[in-house]
Amino acid sequence: MSPIQRMEQNQIKQILEAALLASAHPLSVPQLAALFGENEAATHEDLARALEALGADCAGRGVELKEVASGFRYQVRQDVHPWVARLWTERQTRYSRALLETLSLIAYRQPITRGEIEQIRGVAVSTNIVKTLEEREWIRVVGYRDVPGKPELFGTTRHFLDYFNLKSLDELPPLAEIRDVEDFDVQMALAPVADGGENAADADGADMAPEENHPESRADGADPIESSEAAMSDASTAEQTT
Repeated sequence: MSPIQRMEQNQIKQILEAALLASAHPLSVPQLAALFGENEAATHEDLARALEALGADCAGRGVELKEVASGFRYQVRQDVHPWVARLWTERQTRYSRALLETLSLIAYRQPITRGEIEQIRGVAVSTNIVKTLEEREWIRVVGYRDVPGKPELFGTTRHFLDYFNLKSLDELPPLAEIRDVEDFDVQMALAPVADGGENAADADGADMAPEENHPESRADGADPIESSEAAMSDASTAEQTT
């Protein structure tokens, strides 16, 4: 049996930096630990110190080391993103207000049924919106409400957290920061209801909207999740990594 080789902290740091830059996805601590063989001593404390040092090295640079739900990744800082974004010629996706409202309600009130979302928003949830959110792996079915019809319960995914630059749901903007929060809380006092079903009208329209056709605020002035929508829109730029 070969003797265990104690690795220098600087060497561990270099290995982690190279792995994070080479990976197309965030890497968790167990994944980073798996880079080292049985005879290469690199403890979790060593990895933690190396990651902390790599994060400190990014101070004053255009990239940062960010921990999201799936692990650690290097990404472009948001304050320089507008310039870096010119590297990508395709037009940035603009999501409709209806899609962002639906996603916000699922994120804040999960698990939640489609019928409950419709009760809060006051309009039918487009089947296309649910399909789009599922195709992007931002939401998934996490169970079924124990009421007649057994409607599906939706929740967000780890991919949702990664995309919106979050480590956990605790990092979502607090509801206290949302305008008209009192009205919002009243609407959120839900009793279990049956799903609206496939016969509900697709009143929300398309799931994505071009910039010039972005939906306006509701006519009645209620705007319960505007702050969370804006936060999600801004956070989506963080997916552009180095």
